[in-house]
Amino acid sequence: MEGIGRAAPAEDAVRYRLFAAAGSGGEALLRRCAEGIAVRFAPLLAAYIWQRQPFRLRYVPPRGETPAHIGGTTLFGDNVEDEWFIVYLVREITREFPGLAARIDDNDGEFLLIEAADFLPKWLNPENSDNRVFFYKGELHIIPLSETHEQERDLSAASPTISQALTLLSTCSEEFLAAEPIRTAVYKRISGYPEKIQASFHRAHCYLPAGIVAVLRQRPSLVAAAVQAFYLRDPVDLRACRSFQTFPPDNRVMTVVTFTKCLYAQLVQQKFVPDRRSGYTLPLPSHPQYKAYELGMKLAHGFEILCSKCSKVSPDSKRNVLSDPLWVRFLSSLKEKNYFKGEMEGSAKYLELLHMAEDYFQQSVAKPESSVEVSPGDEIVTLLQTTTIDLKEFEREAACLPPEDDDSWLEITPDDLDQMLKEARNESLPSSNEEEQKYDLEPVAESMKAFVSKVSTHEGAEMPWSSDESHVTFDVDSFTKALDRILGADSEELDSDDLDEEEEFDFSDEDDEDLDAENQRQDQKVSPNELIGSLKSYMNEMDRELAHTNVGKSFITQKKGASSVNATMTQSAGPDSGAEDTELTPVDVDMNLVANLLESYSAQSGLAGPTSNILQSMGVYLPKNADHVGFDKGATE
Repeated sequence: MEGIGRAAPAEDAVRYRLFAAAGSGGEALLRRCAEGIAVRFAPLLAAYIWQRQPFRLRYVPPRGETPAHIGGTTLFGDNVEDEWFIVYLVREITREFPGLAARIDDNDGEFLLIEAADFLPKWLNPENSDNRVFFYKGELHIIPLSETHEQERDLSAASPTISQALTLLSTCSEEFLAAEPIRTAVYKRISGYPEKIQASFHRAHCYLPAGIVAVLRQRPSLVAAAVQAFYLRDPVDLRACRSFQTFPPDNRVMTVVTFTKCLYAQLVQQKFVPDRRSGYTLPLPSHPQYKAYELGMKLAHGFEILCSKCSKVSPDSKRNVLSDPLWVRFLSSLKEKNYFKGEMEGSAKYLELLHMAEDYFQQSVAKPESSVEVSPGDEIVTLLQTTTIDLKEFEREAACLPPEDDDSWLEITPDDLDQMLKEARNESLPSSNEEEQKYDLEPVAESMKAFVSKVSTHEGAEMPWSSDESHVTFDVDSFTKALDRILGADSEELDSDDLDEEEEFDFSDEDDEDLDAENQRQDQKVSPNELIGSLKSYMNEMDRELAHTNVGKSFITQKKGASSVNATMTQSAGPDSGAEDTELTPVDVDMNLVANLLESYSAQSGLAGPTSNILQSMGVYLPKNADHVGFDKGATE
């Protein structure tokens, strides 16, 4: 098994591997695919700001039972959207390159299956799911158990090797297409891309040293490393921020910095007071540009911390990307995909986009596998030495900056949170009146019946969540006829309540051994008809005694000709219910069940409790108690 002894991805990291589906992918073929992927998806990747590490494909030679492939591992840190963007990329790669099949997982394992956990088949569990989930030709596939294991119900069967799974996919992939609900759940999580990329950005004004402005013009993605350095700072890091050798507070200018929403939230929510020796001072909070000063101060601390950790080695590793033939193809693809958005060649915006493309090409495409990782601090020092800082140009641009984005998305009200949770559950949001009028109590009773009928195991009770399972039904007439055939009765009726009472009657005699033995001898001689007749007379006598007590009045009974819950919803549950009837009417089991559940649900007062937990686990959501809410409002008024 390929998964045994294999190291799992690091925490907050996602691993992606792309194999030749036919199983015959040589090194040259896989490397050509990696170059083609870089060129095809360059417009998306060049402008993306990664939280920790970028998406990067490298050739990996065969090892053990894992065949040769191209892939990588990306740390996404606190921004889980990076992980799902990579899922989108991997799916699109298999669509554009149909000869590739992709596996993707993280430290949680098959997180795609976790996303669709409500719809997985029962045989699929974490122990046998390894090497079964693939993206192939743009669709999600799941390799099922072999016919032998499925017939034997062997859920602990070993997972297939990657080579075996690839052979199955290349021969009959249509049979392994994941079920529609599973695919829908996964695809919903990555819906909205690539438009979602721009929506994830936040542009804010920052008052920064001119050197940082020049560095961000060349490498906008360095803002992520600077925010992380400030966000994860320690007392040793702050020692370098006492004197600010690299970015002193002199010559600061106002500029626009593009963050991701995650980076912006991390920076703006940090409470920090700069050291008085640093020279960074803030205006009063009432100042109109206080936030720009504060953001610039925090970002400058992050850049200074990065530079304090650089190796101080003379930068001679920067290669001329313009001399690489792959760069020509790469740039041509960018122009075909309208990456430069119609900007005139040589303009400031064009050069900014070009620098971003060169940065992505150097870091993710042209970088050799054996090269040593360059720290962000070394890159910043290199850029400072090779970039001309035009302070007057920056000041002219500061005079006409575009407006910054609204950051009201940082504040989420309880109602907004409820809205988000209900949208995540695909629930509509009807008004309280409509919800109360349209709500049907029948599923509540049916769900509880289905739950009680389930057989629990050592793993716990199984919730009857799936809507395709048949409802629990009990035909009293069929059961009675079958019992009559067994006992030989012709016209007498015997229901389940009578059987329960019969058992109680028999058990009550067990204490007297002599009487019990005598009853056994008599039972052998009494015919079934006589036995049923004696039981009926015994039950009638008990009914007459209970009729003079309040035991029967504590239950809700059925109306004549009415059916279960819907027919008795308007019936009063008071003590006088059914008092005028001379004979006892049958107890409405469904109505009593629903009434007790609603009473328990109301006692929870909107908090979590046994009723809501059980019902919600079965997909049943009760509406709010409108009567209780109206009473509270009237009391406050």
